[in-house]
Amino acid sequence: MPGRRPPIDTRKSSTLHYQTFPTAPPRSRGRPLFAPPDGDHGSGDESDDHHHESPLPTRQLVVLAVIALAEQTALNSISPYLPEMTRHFPEVKEGQTGLYVGLIASSFALAQFTTNFFWGWLSDKIGRKPVILLGTFLTMCCFLAFGFCRTLWQAVMVQAMMGLVNGNSGVVSTCLGEITDRSNQSRAFTYLPVVYGIGGITGPIVGGMLVFYKNPLNKSQPNPFPYLLPNLFSAVVLAVDLVVCMLFLEESLDDANNLPPLGKRIGSLFTWMWQFTSSSRPTYVRRLLGNHKNNDLRHMDGIEEDDNEDAASEDSAPALFPHTNGEVLTKKEILNRDTVLLLVTYFIFQLANISYNSLYPIFAEEQPPTGRGLKPEAVGLSLSFAGAITIVFQVGIFGKLRDKMGNKVAYRVSLALFVAAFILMPWVGYKKNGAGLLWFELGVVLVIKTIAGVGGLTAALLLITNSAPNHNVLGTLNGLAQTLSAAGRAAGPFVSGSLFTAATKIQPKGEALPFGIFAGISLLGFLMSFGIRGEGLEAEGWSDDSEEEDEDEEGGESSSEQAGLIRK
Repeated sequence: MPGRRPPIDTRKSSTLHYQTFPTAPPRSRGRPLFAPPDGDHGSGDESDDHHHESPLPTRQLVVLAVIALAEQTALNSISPYLPEMTRHFPEVKEGQTGLYVGLIASSFALAQFTTNFFWGWLSDKIGRKPVILLGTFLTMCCFLAFGFCRTLWQAVMVQAMMGLVNGNSGVVSTCLGEITDRSNQSRAFTYLPVVYGIGGITGPIVGGMLVFYKNPLNKSQPNPFPYLLPNLFSAVVLAVDLVVCMLFLEESLDDANNLPPLGKRIGSLFTWMWQFTSSSRPTYVRRLLGNHKNNDLRHMDGIEEDDNEDAASEDSAPALFPHTNGEVLTKKEILNRDTVLLLVTYFIFQLANISYNSLYPIFAEEQPPTGRGLKPEAVGLSLSFAGAITIVFQVGIFGKLRDKMGNKVAYRVSLALFVAAFILMPWVGYKKNGAGLLWFELGVVLVIKTIAGVGGLTAALLLITNSAPNHNVLGTLNGLAQTLSAAGRAAGPFVSGSLFTAATKIQPKGEALPFGIFAGISLLGFLMSFGIRGEGLEAEGWSDDSEEEDEDEEGGESSSEQAGLIRK
């Protein structure tokens, strides 16, 4: 049919690394254009090739799932006991719990905001594996320290350090985008939020059930560190994760073959950092200046440098950054309209998600009439129940719905569900009106929210991955996305906690204030998502009828011209 683009070729199963981008990236916005092979115009086999799906790299998917599950279990274990832990800090006065819970949670996300882009950029330079190993080890150390916190500022400092050293979320998404292609990425990216959902079950159980108020050695005395055990458990989980990564995680960066061995890379990283902090000029700076000077001499005089001298210059600097011959893209090409709208709405998505996660425990544990008077154990179990229901929905139903709707529509629906969840939560009943009714209403609202969070994350990760014009900048783009995500997660807990603290002084229905404000913010993100219209954002084999009709109207002349440009 005139104007319709031929199908996208998929990677053969024998290729060492799966690629999200099977050919050179497009220079314009929209999905890649591919010229059909000579002599094969309008072949009847196009339909079969179009629906061919590359096999999933199961072993590496399992390793990435272990990484995600370990981190989500550890990070989600904090939320059930954090309000009670904060309330017992000597600096926190009565009625200020929500404010300081938000401060602690925001310190983690604000620290991530300052370093997430760096971790993504660094993973493009030295590889994904060393960044994940370093982040996992340092996060494990932070959990060991958090269990011993007895003051507010100790908790804030440890959470900030935890955020500084952990950029694994964006790097894991980058790895997933590199080991899959557009024919199988929808299935692969479906499983990552499912793993996050499982972490949303195991984490609250750990945090809610392993808190011991009595001294285990002398039960007649209070436990000086009642929240130590869940943190020790989280540290052990991360230690197992670290061993699995060291043994089984494979490097997915395309330029990995040009990099030195992993041990030398990590050693060079510390050398690079040491030289950066020293007073003398680092050797890698001298080398870069020398390279520029040599290049100028070559252009001016045609003089070639001695090979041995170049080799010695290379050895004098830490072997961190490989020389690549890939295409250098401009900021405008990377940050096109769709990418910018994706990043902004992803910021709103994460702002809404983390604000809800922070608001619910405070709201549930606050005494009536503003709260509902639940215990940390009940909060943990309710979150686990909602997570279990959501996983069943994600695996059994949501994937099929997303395949029919497409990534863009699924993303919009998730933002709309956030609006509904925020509006409904303040209107759930009280225990005095019937505990069964309260649990039913909480269950319905929490399921709506978790479906929005897990389903929206699936669609968002796919959209961000497919918006990257080149897989050599995928780590940087994911780092930028996680940086904006961290900004939302930094602002969310603090703002929501402050709003809930103010809501306790408003009667009646003061709890509607924070939930209503974030419902409006989610609505803004929902409306902005309609501006995301790029065709290349969808998975292979998916097409929107209206978009196809628009393409048909363009005529065959445009199509033939595009095909000719591709051949050139």
